[in-house]
Amino acid sequence: MADHAEIEIIGFSYGSCGPFPCNEQRSCDLQACSPSENLVKAVDALKDRLMAEYPGQITLKFTLLDDGVPEYVKKIVEEHQPPLPIVLVNGRVTPVGRISVPLIKKEIDAVLN
Repeated sequence: MADHAEIEIIGFSYGSCGPFPCNEQRSCDLQACSPSENLVKAVDALKDRLMAEYPGQITLKFTLLDDGVPEYVKKIVEEHQPPLPIVLVNGRVTPVGRISVPLIKKEIDAVLN
């Protein structure tokens, strides 16, 4: 159990926030970025939401791959072949593969509880 969780989202600025189209149901549980499906807007909305729900307990880092892929990301891709966007919680690759508040909260809660 930890008292802090570091979330890192990895992807391209022009990328989509997930594999599913943005619709009225918004299974991602975000409204601020809808209906853009833009990763940058989705990460901003996610950050605002998580900072409000976990005050002082999380940090969120956004790593863009537009100008190159850092070595640690290359290693993650070689070992796990995760879908974009990649979601890390405390450096661990998660099975999320999209910007989704319920799925990311589940990963955060597993770390914090």
